[in-house]
Amino acid sequence: MVRLDKIVTKAGDGGKTRLATGEQVSKAHARVAAYGAVDEANSAIGVARLHTTADPVLDPLLDRVQNDLFDLGADLATPHAPDLKFEPLRIQSNQVARLEREIEMLLEDLPEITSFVLPGGTPTAAHLHVARAMMRRAERAIVELAEVEEISAEAIKYANRLSDLLFVAARWANDRGRGDLLWKPGANR
Repeated sequence: MVRLDKIVTKAGDGGKTRLATGEQVSKAHARVAAYGAVDEANSAIGVARLHTTADPVLDPLLDRVQNDLFDLGADLATPHAPDLKFEPLRIQSNQVARLEREIEMLLEDLPEITSFVLPGGTPTAAHLHVARAMMRRAERAIVELAEVEEISAEAIKYANRLSDLLFVAARWANDRGRGDLLWKPGANR
């Protein structure tokens, strides 16, 4: 169990932080950037949830996602090493599969897309689009990290599926897609 006794430690004042293994790295390290981007997306989902408290479908779904994003952050904060003294928390294939099932469930209520969907619509949808864009940035940071260090394949898959889920959830929050704002190519030429 996580226990935080002290918030202000001043340990990071020199621009360093510690990974889950205790290893000290720069706060600009690609691993820190990746889990930091995940935290940003999680925060945006938290704002979206201000508008979903009465929604019996989206709110519990987003609650699960927010918890999973802490799992993803823990996964990313723990480098792969053969001599770890603890069992690292890693994203599992069943978490990815659950996202895929939830995407399919939401898609059942959505009309076919006839154009690209512009971010916006209801406040819930607008915030979910922001979270989706932030999750795409997190995914890029995870892939960038994976180019130089070993990263779990499931972590990358989870990030990719989650941005898809957030897109579908935004459409679902836009009156089940009927309130989507559609791109009109060249409309303002």
